[in-house]
Amino acid sequence: MIVEVCANSLESALNAEKAGADRIELCSELAVGGITPSYGLLKAVREKISIPVRVLIRPRSGNFTYDNGELDIMKENIKLCKKLQFDGVVFGMLDADFNLDEKNLNQLILLCGDLKITFHRAFDWVKNPVQALRWIDNSVIDTILTSGQEKKAIEGLDFLGQLNEKVGKTVIMPGSGINVNNAHLFKEKGFTAIHLSAVKMMQKLNNNPKVGMNSSQMLSDTFLPISQFEIIQEVVNSVK
Repeated sequence: MIVEVCANSLESALNAEKAGADRIELCSELAVGGITPSYGLLKAVREKISIPVRVLIRPRSGNFTYDNGELDIMKENIKLCKKLQFDGVVFGMLDADFNLDEKNLNQLILLCGDLKITFHRAFDWVKNPVQALRWIDNSVIDTILTSGQEKKAIEGLDFLGQLNEKVGKTVIMPGSGINVNNAHLFKEKGFTAIHLSAVKMMQKLNNNPKVGMNSSQMLSDTFLPISQFEIIQEVVNSVK
């Protein structure tokens, strides 16, 4: 069974390799479901990690419906992953009605060349998962990361099993909430890969900072924080 670890830092990636993981999905900002890591992290992991690494191609947090500018960013990051010779990439795109964005997905797939591809948990939002499964299975995408359209993979185990029975060549890789207590259940169910982050919150400062920098009000699946022209213009005009 392939054990893939979602690593959010160089330290996490090194720990995954040392612990015997078979593959890494490299990202940043696990709290928002992950976004594309920085060039510096990509370069460091490429130099120091020898097991296969697939890089998350996600330009921002929030939903999985992207405009042309965001699509261009995703394309540039795929080109960078090809240049750095990573094993593969991880992405997913939907339209506003929770169907696969087939047109733009095909653009990214064509650009990937020899890079292996995982379709990420955007799959857990699709309106018709069996139809989406069929489309993905007929593409060059080799893996689908999914929780079975539930919050945790263990809750979606039965549906994951149904997907696994319907799929052809594509690997159904359960992920979300997999840990030492339930990992064996997925092997017993016949899955050949699992995905986990295995994180524990580690204290890095002895004292709390004076001002917190996290903003929970900006975390949303349906709204995006976007800088507004009018507000900026008003502020600029008020001080200049």
